[in-house]
Amino acid sequence: MNVLITGGAGFIGSHLADRCLAEGWQVTILDDLSTGAFENIAHLKTKPAFSYRIGSVFNEPLVGELVDCADIVFHLAAVVGVKQTIDSPVSMIEANVDGTKVVLRCAAKKGKYFILASTSEVYGKSTCLPFRESDDLVLGPTNVHRWAYAASKALDEWRALAYWCERGLPVTVLRFFNTVGPRQIDRYGMVLPTFVRQALRGDPLTIHETGEQRRSFSYVGDVVEAVVRLAQTPAAVGQVINIGNDQEVSINALAALVREITGSPSRFEHIPYAQAYGPGFADMDRRVPCLEKLESLVHYRPTTSLDNIVRRVVDYEWVRLPKRSLAVTA
Repeated sequence: MNVLITGGAGFIGSHLADRCLAEGWQVTILDDLSTGAFENIAHLKTKPAFSYRIGSVFNEPLVGELVDCADIVFHLAAVVGVKQTIDSPVSMIEANVDGTKVVLRCAAKKGKYFILASTSEVYGKSTCLPFRESDDLVLGPTNVHRWAYAASKALDEWRALAYWCERGLPVTVLRFFNTVGPRQIDRYGMVLPTFVRQALRGDPLTIHETGEQRRSFSYVGDVVEAVVRLAQTPAAVGQVINIGNDQEVSINALAALVREITGSPSRFEHIPYAQAYGPGFADMDRRVPCLEKLESLVHYRPTTSLDNIVRRVVDYEWVRLPKRSLAVTA
């Protein structure tokens, strides 16, 4: 099997590359390193089955060349994180919508299996929990940029499924829920690496609003395991599938767990959304997936506990942070 992973130097993409190589597949990644990092794939350079190209999904001749050699296209290249959505909405929309259009069009020319990485953000403000793939999408007004991200990914889904419906292109849409683990960076507002880095330095753990918002965190290794299994499941073609963990935790409880595991002296500091992201920011109190479709298709559930997830992220960040900046001991 030959696979192409766009955004393959990113957090999820690099772990997916690891997992595909373990499956015995030939793996090529394409990444412009705008949010990904070469260090995420440096350990793969010497593997004969691995190759990489530094470039953009907007480069249609390059994308076409790489797609031609692939049996499966995993399209993960996109703008990530709430902060980027708020700070750079034009770039976000163009990357998510126009970039996907290029890759999908190239896949369609050669009839290549196209797997789209989407997001739980598309469920928007829905209060019908747990979120099911057939649920209505409930988005906010167009002058709130948070919903632009959700809308851009929803449009990607509609476009991919239109190719399946009208042209018979095999596509699968995967909605990821709060994926966490080693290699995730805190630069774009990702909560777990932010907490861990703050705790290791002894800085205040910055919690938005009350901290009683509840999320379902899934270990990246569990996520890519599900992705690889779905890629080999014909019944997944034409489907939208949630991938995540259905065990919830409040952000306050997550912060407390990070502080406990690190032994950090950090205090909690609650800040309003307006201070973190500017006026008019919108968020949801809960976001939890229904995993019935995932289980029925590949008989798989996430297996890594939140405690183990946090410990793995702590171990990863401990090695990376300058020792002079650390407030806790090993």
